[in-house]
Amino acid sequence: MSSTKSAAALRTAARVSAESLLVLLMAAVTLWLVGRMWSIVWPLIAALFLTTLTWPPVRFLRRHGWPPALAAATVTVFFLLSVAGIVALIAVPMASQSGELADGVVDGIGWLREWAAGPPLNINDTQITGALDTAVARLQDSIGSMVTALATGLGTVFNGVVTAFLALFLMFFFLKDGPRFLPWLTRQLPGRLATDIPVVAERGWDTLGAFVRSQAFVGLIDGALIGLGLWILDVPLVLPLAVLTFVSAFVPIIGALFAGLVAVLIALVSNGPTDALIVLALIVVVQQLEGNVFQPMIQSRGLGLHAAVILLAVTLGGSTAGIVGSLLAVPVAALIAVVWNYVRGQLEDPHRETEPDEPSADEPPAGAPVGAAATV
Repeated sequence: MSSTKSAAALRTAARVSAESLLVLLMAAVTLWLVGRMWSIVWPLIAALFLTTLTWPPVRFLRRHGWPPALAAATVTVFFLLSVAGIVALIAVPMASQSGELADGVVDGIGWLREWAAGPPLNINDTQITGALDTAVARLQDSIGSMVTALATGLGTVFNGVVTAFLALFLMFFFLKDGPRFLPWLTRQLPGRLATDIPVVAERGWDTLGAFVRSQAFVGLIDGALIGLGLWILDVPLVLPLAVLTFVSAFVPIIGALFAGLVAVLIALVSNGPTDALIVLALIVVVQQLEGNVFQPMIQSRGLGLHAAVILLAVTLGGSTAGIVGSLLAVPVAALIAVVWNYVRGQLEDPHRETEPDEPSADEPPAGAPVGAAATV
């Protein structure tokens, strides 16, 4: 290779490296800004997720002549009633059978003491009493840290309630004014951006809707399979447990653990340890099928991502940002793929015309993206 070609190759490598560093720096600054504004960003994200679920009925009502505000208010109220109905469907049967469950808990504790007293543990009542006294003493010593943890937990609950209310209000405004966002955005952006950004936004909205629908379908499969297993084993509260499993599918990791723990405990106190172990095995099998088969396959079809990409995205999101990272990993990866596919298409044919759809406020299209209520 000649010295001229070598110098040109080095200059090209240096330019590409510098541009890559600038992109990484901009990404790091963006993530830092998102972290600083997380109290606003998180309700916004939650509202967008809720809007993808509630937008189809709003679109139907608006196409049949309903005013935007009335359609959005009606669907929002119906959504709140549905959530209240789900809570009642779970809580009321459990409350009605609380006496039986309490008796089952007592029997379960007695069975555990008898089992621990026999081989191979051979733990007698004196040892159990001593262990309880030690545990009580440790609790008394750590009362200060417990109060701090309780205050932190109450603060977290309060922040969650505030986030839920903000998300509901934002959802209402998104449903009401969202279809006017793209035309407004088109008028505000200069030159080529007025074409590119709205197209990417609309495709991103379609992708977000596909993610929520696929997650709901995965939760439906989980609830049906686990509910069928509980019904076969004659475990009480089958319907509430199935509904709880479906709802918890929207919360990665913690949701599945919580729903599974509740099902195992109810099976233990009502049917005994054998059925509880069978329920535990059933839940483990279903969760493994969900995480490694159902979820990657269904989401890969709906989002256009390979199953391996989804698994890697969830792993990376969970390791970097915990539960929230696991929840947002797949939609973020899908949105990155949307942007990349659009940019690649433009680079392959930069002169092709790309006209964004401009939905009217009266008849929004099926994939109308919902943005902030900026309706100048």
